[in-house]
Amino acid sequence: MDNFIVSARKYRPQTFDTVVGQATITNTLKNAIRHNQLAQAFLFCGPRGVGKTTCARILAKTINCEHLSPSGEACDQCQSCTSFNENSSFNIYELDGASNNSVDDIRTLVDQVRIPPQMGKYKVYIIDEVHMLSPSAFNAFLKTLEEPPPYAKFILATTEKHKIIPTILSRCQIFDFRRITADDMVGHLMFVAGKENISIDENALHIIAQKADGAMRDALSIFDQLVSFAGNDLKYSTVIENLNVLDYEYYFRISDQILNADIAGTLLTIDNIIGKGFDGQHFLTGFGEHLRNLLVCKDPSTLRLMETAPSIRNRYAEQAARFQASHLLTLLDIGNRCDLAYKISNNKRIHLELALMQMCSASNKVPAVPKQRGVQAAPQTVITPQPPASQPPPATPAPYVVPARENQTTVVEKPRPAAAAVQATVKLRDLKETVSGTISIKQAVKPKDSKAEVLEDPAAYSKATPFTQEDLNAAWKEYVTGLKSEMPHLYNSLAGYIPILKDNFNIEITLENKLLETDLFRKKGEMLGFLRSRLDNYQLSLTAKVEENSRELKPYTDKEKFDKMAAKNPALQKLKEELDLEIEY
Repeated sequence: MDNFIVSARKYRPQTFDTVVGQATITNTLKNAIRHNQLAQAFLFCGPRGVGKTTCARILAKTINCEHLSPSGEACDQCQSCTSFNENSSFNIYELDGASNNSVDDIRTLVDQVRIPPQMGKYKVYIIDEVHMLSPSAFNAFLKTLEEPPPYAKFILATTEKHKIIPTILSRCQIFDFRRITADDMVGHLMFVAGKENISIDENALHIIAQKADGAMRDALSIFDQLVSFAGNDLKYSTVIENLNVLDYEYYFRISDQILNADIAGTLLTIDNIIGKGFDGQHFLTGFGEHLRNLLVCKDPSTLRLMETAPSIRNRYAEQAARFQASHLLTLLDIGNRCDLAYKISNNKRIHLELALMQMCSASNKVPAVPKQRGVQAAPQTVITPQPPASQPPPATPAPYVVPARENQTTVVEKPRPAAAAVQATVKLRDLKETVSGTISIKQAVKPKDSKAEVLEDPAAYSKATPFTQEDLNAAWKEYVTGLKSEMPHLYNSLAGYIPILKDNFNIEITLENKLLETDLFRKKGEMLGFLRSRLDNYQLSLTAKVEENSRELKPYTDKEKFDKMAAKNPALQKLKEELDLEIEY
């Protein structure tokens, strides 16, 4: 019985041109060889299975080739290439950092470097998983790595670049290998399948590529496993059964049911999925990927982000056209929150079913409100109470109304007036986003002592009703009192200040320090809105200044605190002396 060779070894690339998915790196290395600009040390870093060690072996073979081709590839016929292919080359040494990580191992390596090659141009040392070297071994390796003999080349490979000390990094040419794309993987798997006379569906190859997560070695290992299971005819159904992958059909079906708010159908589908032995979190992961694919289908420029078979992309495009982008974002958010809390849930099935029911409820949303002028992502909203049934609606352009449940206040989008307007201040903590995407507002309409009011008549914004200093004092006291429960520190600071009415309805307040000025600046918009509404004057302005003779506040030391208290109460000083107490610094 012949020894079986796994596909990852049997079809390992032997030239730069056959390396999959790393064209930028291989072209750079070939150009360096052709122009004789080889560095003394290279560092290949990247995730597993992307070709780091393979490229290191090809580079070592190519630079020792006796009949290099014009394109920078090895001839594969000279004595050096032949000995390399037969694993009998005396010029190439492969080490692993895990078992050669001590200072003694590096000292042995340095002693070997001093001996020139007996055949060929270079002695090449390939150290895999170099991050496993100890700090002492790295330091012992520094001098040799920086100034090796002209015939010595070092190629270091690692999956964890951040663990390598900076002094090593600065002595190497660094090449970052990227994850291999699904399309590149599918192409190489089709090549291997053709060589092995294996028939396989393209959809099945994409499933293998997704399961491999960017690692070609993993993809070839999965491919060998499937061939052992099903023989030379691999079907899509066979692949998903063996790899425990949920069929696309379930995701499309459950997406349609969510779109139609079919809670019963959704629960039956998830019951069928769980009955087939799939874990709930496995479904959440796959369904999140499905929703993500639907979202990227909404824009032609993001279609390239989909890692699915071309034959199934049309189905994604058709289903994505029935969803709104805001709806998909809501579903993704619900699914993500469910995924995060799934492991700590005591009843995982109810937790998953509740998330799906919330997704169905979210399907009742109306079209998203279009953007207002400006560059903000969300339009500014004005919150008004629901008018009585007997009162006719105001003569304004037709607003967008967000549907609200029973006992909820309606949120109405109204056009902004041309003049500077007083905007209703809605605290973030007063907004609660429900599972259906509806916005529930608590205390949206405040009583008469609210800090800001909404005017129904835009012409009212030009009012400039005269007022006295006494009127200003009363309005100021009312506003500051309202801060007592909300921002007690600002209330304590502003309670002792009285604003002064100047010309042209300018209100001036003199503060003690710049800290107060900063706090006042944060509340300036709300404060102006309140005063303008109370005084019925929308032309007034507010100016704050710091007293010139005031000094900046600074924290007291322990001794300064005691001296301050002792100055007010001399008995403290007497107590300190009688008990022979000292202040700790």
